Amino acid sequence: MADRPRYLHQFVVAPLVPDSTHTKLHHFAGVEELNGIAVPRDPARAAARVAQRLLPRYEEALQAVLNNTAHQRQPPHRSPLPQVAQVLTLTHYSDGALGTPHESVPVDARMTLHTFGFQCDPHQAAFLLPTAYRDTGRALRVHAVVQQLTAKGIGVSLRHSAPTTSAALPSREGRVPAPL
Repeated sequence: MADRPRYLHQFVVAPLVPDSTHTKLHHFAGVEELNGIAVPRDPARAAARVAQRLLPRYEEALQAVLNNTAHQRQPPHRSPLPQVAQVLTLTHYSDGALGTPHESVPVDARMTLHTFGFQCDPHQAAFLLPTAYRDTGRALRVHAVVQQLTAKGIGVSLRHSAPTTSAALPSREGRVPAPL
């Protein structure tokens, strides 16, 4: 229960996670998360509202979590990724371009990139996916590239380019001396 700073005549009542050492995060999967409710400062009306609106939903959710705790076993953990000899890193650059430098592309991956619309831009020395494909088209092409290359044993990673930092100060020669 907590005060509502903008509504001085009300409190917020919200349910808490059950305190149990046996209940784990995966036991809450599929159980609808409950919202809190606002109640008046009048104790009798607040108790009636909690009993009518919050406790039935809380009891239902609590029973679902306790049922999950009793019957669900620990979910399987993801196995580690297999090691691959070659990796292609596709970068989403700050100007919206999606691609990879030409020299970093494994030879076995070049035809796959061309097949799914990547173009070799000699001026930028990179394979780039045109922005004309729009977001959905680009996502589908990247997904297809990932499937094809992983089937060939080539790993694929996606990343964003590093954010640009503020420009460095100009050299001493370029600065105007401060007035004395």
